[in-house]
This record gives sequence, C-alpha cells and structure tokens, in this order.
Amino acid sequence: MDPAAAAAPPRTGISLRQLLMSLGEPLVELQAAPAGLDVEIRSVALLDPEDPPRAHPGELILAIGARGRAAFPALRVGGRDGAAAVAVKLDAPGQAAALTETAVEAGVALLSVRGEARWEQVDALARAALESAPEGRHGEGLEEGDLFALAQTTAILTGGIVSIEDTTNRVLAYSRSTDSDEVDDLRRLSILGWQGPEAYLGQLRKWGVFQRLRASDEVIRIDSHPELGIRRRLAVAIRSGERQLGTIWVQEGSAPLTEHSDQALLGAARVAALHLVRRRRELSADLTLTRTLAAGLLEGSTGPQPLASHLALDAARPAAVLGFSCGAAESAAPELTRAEVSNLISVHTAARHRSALVTQVDARIYVLLPQLPRSIDTGTLRGWAQAITEAARLHLGLSLCGSVGCIVPGLGEVPDSRREADRILDAMVTVGVTTTVAALPDIQAEVLVSEVLALLDAHPEMRDPRLTALVTHDSRNQGQLAETVLTYLNAFGDVRAAAAELHVHPNTLRYRIRRAEELTGLDLNRPDQRLLAMLQLRLPPAG
Repeated sequence: MDPAAAAAPPRTGISLRQLLMSLGEPLVELQAAPAGLDVEIRSVALLDPEDPPRAHPGELILAIGARGRAAFPALRVGGRDGAAAVAVKLDAPGQAAALTETAVEAGVALLSVRGEARWEQVDALARAALESAPEGRHGEGLEEGDLFALAQTTAILTGGIVSIEDTTNRVLAYSRSTDSDEVDDLRRLSILGWQGPEAYLGQLRKWGVFQRLRASDEVIRIDSHPELGIRRRLAVAIRSGERQLGTIWVQEGSAPLTEHSDQALLGAARVAALHLVRRRRELSADLTLTRTLAAGLLEGSTGPQPLASHLALDAARPAAVLGFSCGAAESAAPELTRAEVSNLISVHTAARHRSALVTQVDARIYVLLPQLPRSIDTGTLRGWAQAITEAARLHLGLSLCGSVGCIVPGLGEVPDSRREADRILDAMVTVGVTTTVAALPDIQAEVLVSEVLALLDAHPEMRDPRLTALVTHDSRNQGQLAETVLTYLNAFGDVRAAAAELHVHPNTLRYRIRRAEELTGLDLNRPDQRLLAMLQLRLPPAG
C-alpha cells in the first residue's frame, strides 16, 4: 500500500460515477458496482502483491502486479475494509466473470484497466480528478475548473475529441468519446501510454507543428493522414505570458468540427492556463481569493482596490457585468448543471476578453468584465451573451437567460452594473419576457412592471381587497373569473380576442366579466380600477 496516500487522503471525494466520467474509455471499464455509482472515492492507493493485505474506507485500490485471478485477495480486502473500488488488469476476457462475482460478494466496485495502460498514468489521472473536488461537497462531482470538465466542455463546443497535454506531451485530461471508432491511433495510444508515441510525435515535429505552437497563440491546423492513422486536428498552445504550459488538441471525429471551433479553442486555452498555473505554483488559495474578491465586489461588500491589486487590473477602465440564470427553475438547478454552465461561460468569455472573471453568487452566474476597451458598446456585450445562451441550448439542452448590465466607468461602479443585470433577470423570470438575452433599454417597461409587482407582493396593504377576494373566490370554487378579467384587460377590452385566447364563446366571456363585477363591486369601465386590476392580477398565487 502506498503509505503517502494512506496518511494524507484528499480532503474531499468524488463519486464513482464522476471518476468514470473523467477516466472512462479507453483507460478503464466498469465491471461491477454492487453499491451503485454514487459510492464516494476519497483517495487512491497502490496495492502490490507483496504488500500487507489492507485498505482504507473510500479508497480506489490499484492492484498493480495482480492480473486476473491474482486480484481476488485485493477484492476481498477492499470489501472487508470499506474500499470504494478496486482496479485490476485482465489477462483474458473470460476472467471478468469470476472477478465480477467476487467483487459483488465483497461489496466493492470492480474496474478493469486496459492492458496497454500504464499504472502511473491511471494513478496520476485519478489523483488529478480527486484533487479537483471542491471543498465541503463530498461526492458531488468535479468543479467547473477541473481539466477533465474543461476538456469535455471544449469537446461539446467544437464537436471534436479533446485532450489536454503538458509541454512534454504527457496527457493531463481528455474528453469522453462514446464511439471508439471515432478515435484515431494517435489519441488512443497517447491516453493509454500517458504521452504521445514517439513515431507520431516525430511526424508532428517534421511538419513543424510544435515549432508553430511555441511561436504562436493562433489555432494550428493539422490535415488528416489516413496512411498514418491520424485524423484532422486543431491544436492551440496554453500560455501564461510568454511561457507555454501545454497544448489542447481537438481531433475531428465522424462529423466535421463546428463553425466556431477556433474561437472555442482559444477560450479553452486561456481557461486551461489558469489551472495549469495553479498546478505548477500550487495557487489554489490564490484562485479562491480571486473568486472571493470578485464576488465581494459584485455584492458591494468589497471595494475595487483589493481585486485590482490582486490581478493588476486598471480600476479606472470601463467594466460591465453579464448575468445568467436558469430561469424560473434557477434555485432548483443541480450543482453539477451550474458547474457545466459555468465552464461553458468561462470558455466563451475567455475567448473574447482575456480579463473576464466568472463567479457564482447564490443561484446565478456572473461574468465580470474589467478593463474593457473604451470603444465597446452594449450591442457587443449582448452578442457575447447571446452566443453563450445559444451554446447552452445546443450543447447542454438548457434554456439560459442572459442579461447585460450597464457599462460603468470603472471597477468601483461594478455593483451598479450587477444590480442592473439582476433587475433584467428578475423581470425575465417574473413577467415572462420572450427574449433570451436583454439589456435594460430592450425591456425597460417589463423591468419596471416587474418591480411594481414585487412592491405589491411585498406590501399587501397596497392591494385592492376586492381583487384579493376575487382570487380567493376562484381558489375556493375552482373558478376562472380572475384569469378571464386579466385576459380581457390584456386584450384592451376586445371581447372576441380575449375569448379566442381562453377558448370560450364571447358570450361566456361577457358573462364572466359581469359576474366578476357583481361579486366584487368593481367597475372595469373606470381606468384606475382597470389599471390596478391589470397589475394585481399578475401577482403569483399565494403559497
């Protein structure tokens, strides 16, 4: 057993499901999961056949040197001591059944590792996935900054198959592929062998790919070479200043890459740079501080100077805030969904503005755009937000609302931009605006109506008791009088139009209007009562 792993397990864990989502094919395959896929993995340990047979709760045991039936002791020990999973290599396909039966009896998950894979690669990637788990949220999955999640997001946005490598061509993370036929030899051998095979790397050097990556920030294109088992590729350098930290590779699968692959790849490289810097310099605390300072500035609890000093930002340059919400269900959106959205937003905004900061406050995700060009306008920012909501719809199947806060003179006024972004999102949720992205001038009236409704909702004493009684009457009698009145008023008194919307005869609508007036004493011929009814009847039902 690896003593370092046993003595200092990671502070948080991830589920077996998330580990499989990160590593998956072609590295490991699930053979058995008797406790389900939500079992928590908290550490990784290497178990050699000569080691004492022991394990720790929540461990992923890598049974090195114990192929096939020789792994039975590791499975039994893992089950006895509460390990989460055991990974083994199989000598022959027929061994899987016997090992699976033993794993089920022991109550421990069984993973089979491809024979060509190197144990140090499995160990390194599993630990990288664990180290990315957010503090205090055991088993809930990978945070938006994790390289595996970034690779998957980039794959979605480009339509390709992604791997992230360091400058020695060692694979750090990769996207999942559901079709093994789409994966070419270079990618498959790179993942299984931890780094690109020398024969292929030699060809890339011969074509000048690595030289161009060292010299340029641009996306590099590599044509397909069927005779070498290489499909078409895009590549971009990951940089911190002038220093190259690694490379993102996108291999084309059976379908062509998307139209905006280059832009998505540039954004992914800038996001990846933040996390490779963190790895090299162990700056996780620094990134946490950045998020804390950004959230504090957005909320108005922290001034601009701490964030400006921390990131060397020009506080006197224009700034703005973009806000994003999952709409009426934003508070119910699962944490993993918000992480995927945050990752997508990070890639898109980083491609357009190098200094963009993405942070979450409560259920909403905000993009802080500091030191903007003085020539930028709201229309440009609206276009950025529109691209994000369209990508969320296409790639995540999510209806995202976006808002563009006002462009302010400097970081000190950022809370004003955030408040405006929130006003717009509130209106989009409350009054059902049809557009997915808006700035305040686009929906000024809807925002003001939303705020008047919020005022009425918070102050019952400001409401007309006759209208309250009408809603109560409908609730007790399963009536539709209040709905009919509101539809009639929204149609400006056009009986036929209102009746058509409610799918009733015009005479039925006339009867309901008279009945509502008789029950309440309202006179809908009076403009003031019509106005109040239009507002109050839009309030959400109590409870």
